[in-house]
Amino acid sequence: MVSNIRNFCIIAHIDHGKSTLADRLLELTETVAKREMQAQFLDQMDLERERGITIKLQPVTMRWREYVLNLIDTPGHVDFTYEVSRSLTCVEGAILLVDATQGVQAQTLTTLEMAREAGLAIIPVVTKIDSPLAKIAETKTEMAKILDCQPAVILEVSGKTGKGVEQLLKAIIKKVPPPYSGQNRDFRGLIFDFKYSNHTGITVYLRTFDGMISKKDKLAFAVGQRKFTPIDIGVFKPMETSTETLGAGEIGYKADGAMASSDHLDIVIRGRQTHGAVPWAGIDPIVVTAQVVNALQAIVSRQTNLAQAPAVITIGSMHGGVRRNIIPD
Repeated sequence: MVSNIRNFCIIAHIDHGKSTLADRLLELTETVAKREMQAQFLDQMDLERERGITIKLQPVTMRWREYVLNLIDTPGHVDFTYEVSRSLTCVEGAILLVDATQGVQAQTLTTLEMAREAGLAIIPVVTKIDSPLAKIAETKTEMAKILDCQPAVILEVSGKTGKGVEQLLKAIIKKVPPPYSGQNRDFRGLIFDFKYSNHTGITVYLRTFDGMISKKDKLAFAVGQRKFTPIDIGVFKPMETSTETLGAGEIGYKADGAMASSDHLDIVIRGRQTHGAVPWAGIDPIVVTAQVVNALQAIVSRQTNLAQAPAVITIGSMHGGVRRNIIPD
């Protein structure tokens, strides 16, 4: 039932404990068994684990009691703001996380403003309350002034010990509205990310708004106009888990087995905001073939809205950093 779905993300300044809190949510909802749990579970890139920061957004579907909770963990560094902006288009609520030892910082305000512009329900949370350096009352007062609310409504949690996490789950269910129900309409979904594999081709991450799809349905890209039949659809638990259908309000993935083509790549790149160069970590095939190069060149040749400027293509596997793949010159 759509009424039992809650879509939300965690936004915060860098190193304010988003990934640690996400770990506790995965544990409490039993999405990941304790024997399989490791720190920064949703951070899949080696660089993320090495540096202890989140670079790539990562969705996960959790079940708690009778509710389906779709979380998108987002980066906190200012260089990855575009990852955050794409996440905000897919959810109805956001957890605004502030470290009690550091207080409100620059990216806290930036992400808050983005969430407000998206019309999301904001759940303010003070974290790291277990630290001896925590200034809980001071931080809550600071947040209350920014949010124009009473300090008493700001939740206190510890991603390290798990204290307050269950109360946070209850607040998510209560304060984040369920998705708009469009079950009886034709299928309509928003692609917010994708990945490329030499084995499965291009897999797109999508939030469904209306209707329902199955593996037998024929679909089409709104921009590329390419028609296809999915070879797999499913949700993130947190690894890709196949399902028979993907319905209104859900967040999941779709794979059709196709290799690089201008239709697939165009659907994501043409959705970019024209605010200059931004890191994009999802379009970096391991093996660069002539087909990939030709597909990207075809996009650039007809792309007139990428900041109204010539485009530079950089392609290659990612070693130790995030590449800028198509950027204004």
